[in-house]
Amino acid sequence: MTGILKKIKEFDWIMIASVFVISSVGLVSLLSSTPSLATRQAVFIVGGFLVMFAFSFIDWKVFRESSFFVMGLYLLSLASLYGLLLFAPAIRGVQRWYRVGDFLFDPAEVFKIIIIILLAKYFSTRHVEMYKVSHIILSGIYVAIPAFFIFRQPDLGSALILMVMWVGVLLISGIKLRHFLILIFMGITVLSAGWMFFLEDYQKDRAIAFINPELDPQGIGWGQSQAKIAVGSGGLLGKGFGSGTQTQYGFIPFPETDFIFSAIGEEFGFAGVSVLLVSFAVFLWRVVIVIMKSRSNFPRLFASGFAILIITQVFINVGMNLGIMPIIGTPLPLVSYGGSNLLFVFMGLGILESIRRDIR
Repeated sequence: MTGILKKIKEFDWIMIASVFVISSVGLVSLLSSTPSLATRQAVFIVGGFLVMFAFSFIDWKVFRESSFFVMGLYLLSLASLYGLLLFAPAIRGVQRWYRVGDFLFDPAEVFKIIIIILLAKYFSTRHVEMYKVSHIILSGIYVAIPAFFIFRQPDLGSALILMVMWVGVLLISGIKLRHFLILIFMGITVLSAGWMFFLEDYQKDRAIAFINPELDPQGIGWGQSQAKIAVGSGGLLGKGFGSGTQTQYGFIPFPETDFIFSAIGEEFGFAGVSVLLVSFAVFLWRVVIVIMKSRSNFPRLFASGFAILIITQVFINVGMNLGIMPIIGTPLPLVSYGGSNLLFVFMGLGILESIRRDIR
């Protein structure tokens, strides 16, 4: 018991406090826009903190030292992604979630954490061999397979996030500039081919609406236009809890997930948005401290991959709401409604706490 209390005292309570503020802002917004989901979200948050504490007591070295364990997690997660194509119900035209009673489970969220662990393990022992193209290709295959299945759901946002994490970890691991430029060229080629042969019509329409929002303001461009109006009308202090016209009268689509940032901006204004973004900055600052203090490659790469994941999702989601990014259905981590995203972000936080305690 004494050992457990000692470990609890060693937690990064500044990081935990920032996470609590972030998730609380999201919960308050849900209470205002979609109160029917707020109770579930509160349960998810409590469950998330419990998951974080549980994983913080697991020795992070098990992920670094056990290839069979990590590969087993990867294959099991891959099977769950493939199973979506066979067993998942179609919800709003996509096969993205398993239904468990009244709850939905998105295996793409767990895969984001699994990929971070796998890449951190793979490159932690090969960083001096990054000149070998074979390591880039093999690690790319590890990421491309789940990204393909996720894209087929279709979930373009999560597929792109996996690829961004891969490139980010490659850069941190020490990829050569020449190889990086080749990857950029290949990425442009793949995106061009994807536009021509693989993207659904509605995904193309979203991209076109982003480039020219006035082309179809009453159709595909409606959500993003209303989101920008909501953010702009919030002013300094916002319209108040439950008083946002764009949010309360249904002008903003999905104010509980994709456009929750706009709902927060409208009802709580620049002040509420600032609290949220400053809390994210504090949270990421604490992750950077772990990166800087790590004495070996695995913890540094894991923390870096986790930071890339959070930064990418925040940038895309906020960008969608401000009209500087196309709508690709990416939730705001720890804020948007959904148990899968919450629980697995908290899982990553637990592993970070385990790493942090070991490097103090």
